[in-house]
Amino acid sequence: MLKTEHAREELRSSLATSGKGDASLFASGREGLLALLRACEFPTGSEVIVQAYTCVVVPNAIHAAKLTTIYADIEKETLNIDPSSLESIITPRTKAVICQHTFGIPADVQKIREICDKNGLMLIEDCAHVLPDALGPEEIMSLGDAMLLSFGRDKAISGVSGGAIICRKETVSHRLQKLEKSAIPLPPSTIRRLLLYPIFYGLARPLMGLGLGKALLTLLRQLRLLVPIVTAQEKEGRQDATLHQMPEACAILALQQWKKLQKINDHRRSLTRYYLEASAQIGWPVLHGVRSDLPLQKYPMFVRDAEGIRRALKKKNIHLHDGWTGCVVCPASADQGKTGYCEGNDRNAEEVAEEILSLPTHPGMTEEDTKRLVSALTPFLR
Repeated sequence: MLKTEHAREELRSSLATSGKGDASLFASGREGLLALLRACEFPTGSEVIVQAYTCVVVPNAIHAAKLTTIYADIEKETLNIDPSSLESIITPRTKAVICQHTFGIPADVQKIREICDKNGLMLIEDCAHVLPDALGPEEIMSLGDAMLLSFGRDKAISGVSGGAIICRKETVSHRLQKLEKSAIPLPPSTIRRLLLYPIFYGLARPLMGLGLGKALLTLLRQLRLLVPIVTAQEKEGRQDATLHQMPEACAILALQQWKKLQKINDHRRSLTRYYLEASAQIGWPVLHGVRSDLPLQKYPMFVRDAEGIRRALKKKNIHLHDGWTGCVVCPASADQGKTGYCEGNDRNAEEVAEEILSLPTHPGMTEEDTKRLVSALTPFLR
């Protein structure tokens, strides 16, 4: 058993070695991003470019840092930022680009790096969806000035909560370290609620096949026994400006998963290959950015009436509602007007939001679950 007083430091050291930079830990990825933007000391109102089709917590952190979010177009076949759209939206006020590797599909970091260097911009890689192992992907965590990591319960590895910034700029790293030291602990009641999630999910999972698992988790949320992934305040476009320490208990969980990263990623690669093989045999559409070597967080494809298919499968107790549908800044329950995105800015992202159907690859997804999903989905996509 890990000594609890050592978990945070061992996790920090492991991340720093892997990412070839200095690692700072916070209570969540969004708090880590806020701390990074503060440490950069950009003038108030400076512009940070992000892609459309992202999570609401990203623009929230930018706004909490008193900066301005600018949305770039995405490439529909990779779900990532389109480098050709960057040049046209860079202004003298632009200071940074956040490059998201959506669902584990690598963005074109090389081209984005060249554009950032040409314009004197900081490049931040958003690695919340994927962490590379010995087998890659080589593009990820390769060229960023800083990397954003999240250890939420639906991320590449999970500490239930927690996040990190790996920074390769010495001056910014020093400021980040000061911000981490001044961060306050989470309330013990919040930590207890976070730690209850693996227990409650373990109880709910065997009941999923009976249709009771989701109901149990919903009840627990209503009773405030579970911490929501995105709070009501965050859906309204507001992030708490307070920085919190990563709880030691969450660091233990994240460290345990970090040590099993190869096994976790290999499982995701295995399911990615299974879906690719099914796509080839049955004639499902395949995104050009999807490769068999990728440890995808989700396996995405575009279909007609994606929402109708999700509703039909829900009646079979197969749940594919993942929060990344029906909106450009996710989840759909977020106030889109507060995010800074204006309808019509990126048609590709808006089409993706309506057409995407994503299949799970998480560690709890067994081979039998995958076969059942493919069998149930096939009649809708023939």
